[in-house]
Amino acid sequence: MTETQTVLSSLDSGVLTVTLNRPDKLNSFNEVMHLALRDQIQRAHSDGDVRAVLLTGAGRGFCAGQDLGDRDPRSGEKPDLGRTLNTFYNPTLRLIRSLNKPVVCAVNGVAAGAGANIALACDIVLAAKSAKFIQAFSKIGLIPDAGGSWALTRLVGEARAKALALTAEPVMAEQAAEWGMIWRAVEDADLMAEAQALAAKLAAGPTFGLGLTKQLIQEAATNDFSTQLDRERDCQQAAGHSADYAEGVLAFLEKRPSSFKGC
Repeated sequence: MTETQTVLSSLDSGVLTVTLNRPDKLNSFNEVMHLALRDQIQRAHSDGDVRAVLLTGAGRGFCAGQDLGDRDPRSGEKPDLGRTLNTFYNPTLRLIRSLNKPVVCAVNGVAAGAGANIALACDIVLAAKSAKFIQAFSKIGLIPDAGGSWALTRLVGEARAKALALTAEPVMAEQAAEWGMIWRAVEDADLMAEAQALAAKLAAGPTFGLGLTKQLIQEAATNDFSTQLDRERDCQQAAGHSADYAEGVLAFLEKRPSSFKGC
């Protein structure tokens, strides 16, 4: 286990577990935590031993978004929030979405503002039944950022996305699952065990093909049908040339468990 001031990380059996670690601040982001999280996602890109990522939060919340203690208007300075997004949030979100490995998010408590939207950027989201998602931006005169306006619209549709963004009403985990905002709501006591088991299963799987699948599904929102067919052709060609495909077929023919390598 390696520890920084704001992020915990461990690598076990191909799963890189990354824990936001400012529990006294509901894991809200300051600049140090931004950079520490980005370092871990970058590590997942470059380290071949990492085959899946599990993201969660320490303490009673997942992430309350940006630490507003750094944004006190009594200082007389107007913050450049565009710079904050461009410098800190957006590069990390792009790394999560472009990672050709599965990213599981275990939401263990409140996920508010950018914290909610970082969770929604992950590939599979599990949440404790007591957890809730809040697009809190309208409470302080802001717009949904960290990909929120993009993700919400695609996950729950325009009508619900507008209502959630304009009212800042919380969505409990079970409702989020019913709406398709997340994959599953689970009992609080079972969250981490279930999330760890899922991440381990994905890490042991054919991660070369899983990465291609992730990218294809993400592209489908903007590709037309013909373009998507062409992309499926190209990706299937690459997958068919992979060692994982050969291993999967051999394991099937030999009636034994597969041993995938992610290549």
